[in-house]
Amino acid sequence: MAGLLTIGISSTKHPQRSYLLDTLESLFYSSSLSEQKHFIVLVHLADPDPMWRGQMISNISTIFKLYIQASQLVVINTPLKSYLPLKSLKRNFNDTPAYLAFHSKRNMDYAFLMNFATNHSDYFLMIEDDVKCVPGFVTQIATTVSAWENKPWVTLEFSPLGFTGKLFRTKDLPCFVNFLLLFYQEMPCDSLLSHFHDLLMQQTPVQFLPSLFQHMGNYSSFEGKFNNLKDKEFEEDDISSPNNPAASIYTSLKDTNDSVPMNAYSLNKNFFYAKSAEAGSHLTVVLDSPAKVFRVQVLTGSDLKGENQLKEGQIELGYDFNDQINDCDDYILLGLLVNGILNKQVLSNKSGKKVRTVLPMRNQDAGVCLRRLVAILASPGRGHLAPTTGPSSEVAGLPLASEIPKRELS
Repeated sequence: MAGLLTIGISSTKHPQRSYLLDTLESLFYSSSLSEQKHFIVLVHLADPDPMWRGQMISNISTIFKLYIQASQLVVINTPLKSYLPLKSLKRNFNDTPAYLAFHSKRNMDYAFLMNFATNHSDYFLMIEDDVKCVPGFVTQIATTVSAWENKPWVTLEFSPLGFTGKLFRTKDLPCFVNFLLLFYQEMPCDSLLSHFHDLLMQQTPVQFLPSLFQHMGNYSSFEGKFNNLKDKEFEEDDISSPNNPAASIYTSLKDTNDSVPMNAYSLNKNFFYAKSAEAGSHLTVVLDSPAKVFRVQVLTGSDLKGENQLKEGQIELGYDFNDQINDCDDYILLGLLVNGILNKQVLSNKSGKKVRTVLPMRNQDAGVCLRRLVAILASPGRGHLAPTTGPSSEVAGLPLASEIPKRELS
């Protein structure tokens, strides 16, 4: 029996910054354990830059290791030799050659992604690589397709933005893939989809509100041009206020006389200042009582001028089995600091007793200002990290979802 849903993402290197890891985080965090059994995420790394692909594979394999091992996340790549020509393209709308090549290649990126997803689930959901999701979006989609199962439609739309939130029956994917490849140089993919609707006699969009997806970035993936594309119908999730559990702080950073590490963990305006940071420096937060933490926020640098940011570092969650004082039995990478900041949801369903901030960095002679270390507490309870094998960086084939009743997400 096929699974309910394959969620497809085609991603390339963005001139400003990549949101792919945030998008993957949002997909899994916005879904319950029972919902996660009903979908697979398929990521097509479609940028020709091998260094970017290698780094992205490494990050995905580390941060989302448990989902890869559970066959809930699959990463693919299509060789450039499989692409149709991107030179001497037809100019229909006085577009620049660069933009013609951009949208023509993107049409093929989507076509290869959809071709790989064919016949592995009942439905295919296309989203872009810079979106966030509302909690429970899988259940909402399942409820909708149950109501529309016997009605004629080409796509159901759960967002009006671009190519995001467009749901297909997978049996229709081969036809649309051929359509994209046949007219890849004619116009962008969302315009081609509109013509595809006309050919299959869907005269008006079948759109559902409020939207389930929202764009995160303010820049287009084409040359980094500013594009504040937001969906006004998207309802933001109200995140709970931070509630730092009682904890002890350990650090190898050299503090000043009037600055203490606990200042960074407080929720007031105090901060912790270190004169410098050497490679391998760390700051460790050890919770006094075991608790489940579902979000970690780290903020470094001056509030006024943005100086004294931590240039390079990463956040690890530590899991303790033997009640060691200031160390853990195992760690899992939560994320990397970007411009001195991290704001990440904890994807693991396990609870960790300790949260360790590890700062592997080049020697930084300038001062480091740690303004806030926040752990948003979900609920108390002893936790552990189940033993796992090493992550797989690439998966050759798409695994089938387990045999589960369709659209019964309990």
